[in-house]
Amino acid sequence: MNLSPARVILLCGPSGSGKSTLAERAGLPVLQLDDFYKDGDDPTLPRLQDGSVDWDDPRSWHFDQAMAAIRSLCDTGTADVPVYSIPANGAVGSRTQTVDTQVFIAEGIFAAEIVRACEAEGLLADAICLRNHALTTAYRRFLRDVREARKSVPYLLRRGYRLMRTERAVVTRQKDLGATPCNGREAFARVARQGREELRAQPAAA
Repeated sequence: MNLSPARVILLCGPSGSGKSTLAERAGLPVLQLDDFYKDGDDPTLPRLQDGSVDWDDPRSWHFDQAMAAIRSLCDTGTADVPVYSIPANGAVGSRTQTVDTQVFIAEGIFAAEIVRACEAEGLLADAICLRNHALTTAYRRFLRDVREARKSVPYLLRRGYRLMRTERAVVTRQKDLGATPCNGREAFARVARQGREELRAQPAAA
């Protein structure tokens, strides 16, 4: 039985699939799970064959810290969360995240990694994997990363090619972890439905 005042919609999908855009359109509070990346000098970071950090490996991310923030938001409506800067290669501070609704979104490429944990604790409202055609995702990702000056263009091109080749495997893994693959329209409909259901579940005012 879920005794928490709020529940979470976990929104995952390959990098560049449109998670942040969909979450913004939904009009619900959003926890950015990418803020829980490890700092670039963390010795536990996974490495690629060329020695560079594999930022697309779940081991580059703080599972326990993300779960603690979600648990706090569900239980109390507030949590202290890091502010991560990709150009700075690490956290540059912290902020207070608040939730004043019965359901909120936690989005990021590793959101599927915590589906089972959230489900076991009665915190899960839904788990969605946003998917597109691999070329569409790659194009969107490249434009976003260049616009935000995340890394050098040669690095982005190499990473983009690697991610495009592995996109189907990413979606399959996230499905196996408990997230339902959806296109943008289907995903938005599921989020909207959860918002309506949570609203109906609230007790009527006296």
